[in-house]
Amino acid sequence: MADFKTHVSTSGVLGIAYASTAHLLFDVPLPTCVLAGGLCGVAGMLPDLDSGPGVPLRESINFTSAVVPMLMIDRFRHYGMSPESMALAGAGIYLTIRFVVGKLLRWYTVHRGMFHSIPAMLIAGLIAFLVCASGNLEMRLFKACGVMLGFLSHLVLDEIYSVDVRGLRLKHSFGTAVKLWSDSLWANFSTYAKLAILTVAALSDPIWEAELPPQDREIPRLASQLVDRLRGASAKLNLPGGVSAAATEQSSAGLEQSPAVDEQRDWPVIDERDVHHVTEAARGDRDSTGSR
Repeated sequence: MADFKTHVSTSGVLGIAYASTAHLLFDVPLPTCVLAGGLCGVAGMLPDLDSGPGVPLRESINFTSAVVPMLMIDRFRHYGMSPESMALAGAGIYLTIRFVVGKLLRWYTVHRGMFHSIPAMLIAGLIAFLVCASGNLEMRLFKACGVMLGFLSHLVLDEIYSVDVRGLRLKHSFGTAVKLWSDSLWANFSTYAKLAILTVAALSDPIWEAELPPQDREIPRLASQLVDRLRGASAKLNLPGGVSAAATEQSSAGLEQSPAVDEQRDWPVIDERDVHHVTEAARGDRDSTGSR
């Protein structure tokens, strides 16, 4: 198993490469790149939060408790908080992470449990997305991906060090880092429940609605109206596969209807015999005109 220095060194190098690539190739602002690279470097320690009292837990808790309140400043402003309220909220977050979260991790976690897993990596990325508030969706995703990259580097290193190259064998710890589940049913349920809750919270963030163009926001409503129009037209014209008018009205209940839908529902049902009579009459008029 890789030691603490190896994990931090690897994630730090990856963070530098990640930030440099984004700045040089994609013109990402330098402060954003430095922050994302730093988050990537620190994230290399996160899986070892389950290792109990020690350097990884102590350093991670100290760093997180100091940085998270600063990352929350934009979100505090979005909520319209006063400077005094921001200071109090930041102090509360610091104390909670510093003392409460640290004790919970020492009591709740098991080394090489679900903290060393792909779902835990996704949870770390979602937390970073929610904490790193910004008006730019791409920058928030950029920071979240930096956290996941550093987290993943830790898992991959643990798997690499689980291979005994000299003895050409796999150690018992192989497969306990890069995994989707563990042997504990409760740990699996708890991890995936947290993942689901954080996913819903991230997708419910106002940044998604703000970033989408106005026409894309109308897509769900327009799609519902289009389906209703097609059903109404097929019912009135007695097309194969059409549904009854009553079923159409029931299925469209509660949806906003445009005037075009009401006009289509006033169409008469066309009888095939009427079409035949009109066709024969037109043919007779054409023949009589030709004989003249």
